[in-house]
Amino acid sequence: MRMLALACQLAVCALLFAAPAWSSERHPTLPELEGELMCPVCETTLDQSNSPAAAQIERAITRMIRAGDTKSQIRRELVAQYGPSILAAPEKHGFGLFAWLLPLIGLFVGAVVIGVLAWRWSRGRDAAAPSGPQEQRPRTVLAPDVERRLDEELARFDS
Repeated sequence: MRMLALACQLAVCALLFAAPAWSSERHPTLPELEGELMCPVCETTLDQSNSPAAAQIERAITRMIRAGDTKSQIRRELVAQYGPSILAAPEKHGFGLFAWLLPLIGLFVGAVVIGVLAWRWSRGRDAAAPSGPQEQRPRTVLAPDVERRLDEELARFDS
């Protein structure tokens, strides 16, 4: 019984959070659409544009809202009239999907490259750095004649 009550509460919460999206789809407002559409003349969003073309598009949107059109119907009508460049954000299918995914792919690839380079850099530093006191480091073995010459040279500097 408690599980059923919990499931009902979750369903009601989900409907409450989804309700604004449904109402926005059914009854959009002009300010809501102005931020999502571009002015074809000055290439800014309608809410930032003062051009006559933007005012004409806003009047058309107001007429469509009063006629009861949904947000997607208004967007489709404007795309049919002005082309896809009227939309401020690319659509989430076809080539527009590539525009949404490309920055994410770039971030992922960049993070992988930086991670690999950092790993290689840290591995190179570990191999080059001494690991502890001088007694624990491996001693380089020199050929006998090179060691003799080195001792002679060092002896010259000692005196």
